[in-house]
Parts: sequence; structure tokens; C-alpha cells
Amino acid sequence: MRDAIRAKALELGFAEVAVAPVAAAGGMAADLAGYLAEGRHGEMAWMAEKADRRADPAVLWPEARSVILAAENYGPAGDPLALLRHPERGNISVYARGADYHDVLKRRLKALARWLVGEFGGEVKVFTDTAPVMEKPLAARAGLGWQGRHTNLVSRRFGSWLFLGEIFTTLPLAADAAEGDHCGSCRACEAACPTGALAGGRIEPRRCVSYLTIEYAGVIAAGLRRSMGNRIYGCDDCLAVCPWNKFARPTGESAYLPRAELSAPRLADLAGLDDAAFRKLFAGSPIKRVGRDRFLRNVLIALGNSGRADLAAAVIARLEDPAPLVRGMAVWAACRLLPDDEWMVLRQRYRPGETDLAVLAEWGS
Repeated sequence: MRDAIRAKALELGFAEVAVAPVAAAGGMAADLAGYLAEGRHGEMAWMAEKADRRADPAVLWPEARSVILAAENYGPAGDPLALLRHPERGNISVYARGADYHDVLKRRLKALARWLVGEFGGEVKVFTDTAPVMEKPLAARAGLGWQGRHTNLVSRRFGSWLFLGEIFTTLPLAADAAEGDHCGSCRACEAACPTGALAGGRIEPRRCVSYLTIEYAGVIAAGLRRSMGNRIYGCDDCLAVCPWNKFARPTGESAYLPRAELSAPRLADLAGLDDAAFRKLFAGSPIKRVGRDRFLRNVLIALGNSGRADLAAAVIARLEDPAPLVRGMAVWAACRLLPDDEWMVLRQRYRPGETDLAVLAEWGS
């Protein structure tokens, strides 16, 4: 059955598939408990909710006997960090430059699940970030790769560029052999992290640019802002520098190819988006879920980091934005881009109200 499932998965377009036992991997529950106890999940409250199910797949669905891990390759064709050298452009994580992978992956997973039930019977449940599943430890246990020091999955065949989805089934499938750790003494990912969020194979998400730009809804600390550069949605630095990417190959899935308007967007153009324009531009994109205000917060931070005085007009236009979070970041960016005399004129003109806490938090920072 396992070999037949793998053949069908490849036929449907998956890059790789493997099977893991349902029983929790050793140390998984303890690692999760420690992570949550230290508060490293930050605002990601969903990680703490139903932690017992997250720590043990058998608790999530007691009737399940096997977990099929399916992977799709989203490897970039070029250097994913090239835009970091162009501060007037916004750098978007590779995974978000194309279509929302959740939609693409789930359709394919459901097709495989329907075939599985029709061919062999049993019951199935399909997950793509829709349930408390610790997919990276499961994928490592199934032999798709190992968790590198950046805490993401690394594959011998695809490097760091894999999307993961799961099919839980009541069928008792033979499990694949787990993959060992092949990072050796390499610390490239830890050295590359712009905010120092990685150390000793552990991540501090509250310093991670991906967490800050996607999951975190508040005012980002000034020190971290300066380290974000022009990263406006996610961060690929730790993935991109992994030496195992020498075996990676560009994706053949058209849905994951970068949309032209998201490949190297101008920060000044993005700063002018209202809510309707934001929704239109990011329709079908994972970026849409963060909302316009949080996204413009990121864009204004990038503008403030650009060092480009010619981009100040795009920042000034947001000083009277309806959203306090956006106004606050516009204040900070204007302070960094404008000469002192021009900034002082603006400071008097756009003095925030006392109740505008987001702006007050940034005043003079």
C-alpha cells in the first residue's frame, strides 16, 4: 500500500511522500511544553490551544493508525536574497510570492485521500495548517528530511524549500525510516539571521522577522525594526544560506512561481494602498491574511530603513492614515528619512493626540 500511495502521489504532482507512525516522536511533547512555558510562541495563541493534541497525533485522532506526509517543492529559480540589495523594493518571502500554497496543497491532498479511500478503504482526515499538527517532527520521522538548526525541514533532494501536508488514515501502513541529522558543524543559518533569533538549534520567534511581519500585530520594537531591512513579509535568510540547497531545484508547479507584481514591488507604491487596493493586489495570496494595516506597518519600516530621502513623500502621506499602527510607523520612518529641520516642522504639524497610543509609543524613538 505504501508504495502504491507514493506512486499515486508523484503522479498527482507531489515532490515526495512518506509515512510516519501516529505515535508521538520521542521528546516532542517535552519540547513543546518547554517552548510554551518560556512564552516563545508570543502572540501565536493557537500553539498553546489544544497543546495535548499538538504534542501527540494519537490524541488528535485516536482512530488514526498512520500519517502520510506529502511535500511540494517551491524552490526559487534565482537568489531569494537578491532584493535585500535594493532597499527601495520590498522583499517578500519566496513562499508568498505566488499563489497561497494552502489552497493548492489541500486540493492535491484531497485528491490523494479520495483515491486512497477508493483503492484501500479506511477513513482519512486531511490537514494543511488546519489542525494542531507538528508537521516538521513528523516529516523528519517519516524520512522526508531532518529539522535543521533553523528549525525548519531540510531535505537532501530539495534543500529547505518544501511545503508539507498530512493525511491521517485508519489504515495501518508500513512506516518509512526516519532521516538523521546532517547539519554537522554548520552554523550558516544561525549566522545569517538578521535579528539573532537562532542559536543552538533553537528559535526565539519573538525576534524572528517572519513572526514579527506575519504573526505579530503590534508595534515592533525599534531595535528589531532596524534589523528588518526591507523584509516586508517573512524572511528567507536562514533557509537560503543552507548548504544543502545546492541539491535544490526550481519548482515546476506554476502556482508557486512568483507573480510579477510581487517579485520586486516598489515600497512607495505599496505604501499608498488603501484597504480595497490591498485586497485586490493580494487576492489569492497568503499575504492577504495579515490585513492592510499590519502590512503597511512592515512597508513603512522598510521605507524607514531604506536611507532614501526621495522616498519620504510616500511616508509623509501616511502620517494622517486612519490606522494608528500605520501612523506610528510613518512617524518613525519620517524621522529617519528627513533632515532634522524638515522633521521638526512635520513634528509640530502632525503632533499626535494623547489617546493615539500607537503613535505616542513611537514619538521620538
